[in-house]
Amino acid sequence: MEPGWDLALEPGWEPGEPGEPSWARPGGALGGRGLLALAVASGAAVWATWAVLLMPGFRRVPLRLQVPRPPEPCPRPRCAAPVTRCAPQVPYQPSSPRQVANTLALLRGRAGKTVDLGSGDGRLVLEAYKQGLRPALGYELNPWLLCLANYRAWKAGYHGKISFLKKDLWKVNLSDCHNVIVFLAPSVKPPLASKLLAELPDEARVVAGRYPFPSWSPSSTLGQGLDQVWAYDIKDVRREVQGSAQESRV
Repeated sequence: MEPGWDLALEPGWEPGEPGEPSWARPGGALGGRGLLALAVASGAAVWATWAVLLMPGFRRVPLRLQVPRPPEPCPRPRCAAPVTRCAPQVPYQPSSPRQVANTLALLRGRAGKTVDLGSGDGRLVLEAYKQGLRPALGYELNPWLLCLANYRAWKAGYHGKISFLKKDLWKVNLSDCHNVIVFLAPSVKPPLASKLLAELPDEARVVAGRYPFPSWSPSSTLGQGLDQVWAYDIKDVRREVQGSAQESRV
């Protein structure tokens, strides 16, 4: 054991006496053990912050946002009952700066209510509001991401001007929306396409990121790879869908 440690344990020892370890003196430099303890404490604090505040926001999407697959045969022997399985869940992924820029570029010059379905940390809604797309709001089920989105809006000085609502996108009415942003999993796109066609006005535009709508033809596209986004004008999509339906009946 080092001499400094023996002196520190003796009764009557006072800070500042000869033999006092350097890490205990006011303004003294931390030794190896002190630095190690500081590193461990800092790491524990960072991990606790991540586990309690941030990690829940990066968990997989809620079950309500999953799309059921067609029933499959039961895997148990001698059981003919169908089993409904949910589509694979997709972890939350924040939009990259390039994805945000491409999305807003395809909405430039437009006006009217703008919504982000699955708004995450709110960055797309925030940038849409800055570009003049108002009102701008996001729908998100994860409460931690809602807190983060509201914090970002408050930090940018837009608290009370941008709305983030904890609502299931399947239950909201989109009939008054003119600009819709969709950064969702491919398995969600087919049923969402039916909802958008049933509710959106002809003047609406839908911008999809990462994955396109498989049965729609885009009006325009921008970017490449994961940064690519697709714009769909609902009036043109409706015309295309109706034409395909008429051809299938012939």
